[in-house]
Amino acid sequence: MTANTTSAHTARSSVQIVSGIFGAVFLLVGVLGFIPGITKDLDTIMFAGHQSQAALLGLFQVSVLHNIVHLLFGVVGLLGLRSGRLAKTYLILGGIVYAVLWIYGLIVPMESMGNFVPLNTADNWLHFVLAVAMVTTGIVFGRTVRKVTRPAL
Repeated sequence: MTANTTSAHTARSSVQIVSGIFGAVFLLVGVLGFIPGITKDLDTIMFAGHQSQAALLGLFQVSVLHNIVHLLFGVVGLLGLRSGRLAKTYLILGGIVYAVLWIYGLIVPMESMGNFVPLNTADNWLHFVLAVAMVTTGIVFGRTVRKVTRPAL
């Protein structure tokens, strides 16, 4: 073995970092949705449907299904740390999913059986913000997906 042995360290691109940040936040939100005190009326949580009165931070209506979706979005976002292409795809497609959820939440009456996620007004507008933020960051930071290599210390 020689003293000149080196290994390359690959830095993550901006789009990967943004994907990781979104993923970590979604993972945190998914976990917090199951914690009493942080989620108000957690004892009323349902698997799905508008009857769930549990509210994350007392504001965002959640259900077990809603929390599971956040956890899954979190895992996929963190997987984006591995690949610039996956990160860009996650941000853009995830943003489109949130845009669809925003429109769905505006169209479907909150007390109907169609509101199975469940969604309330706060959720709807958060979904709009997430849609814009995810698509925008996916496009802006995903323009040049490149890996920067630097020598290990």
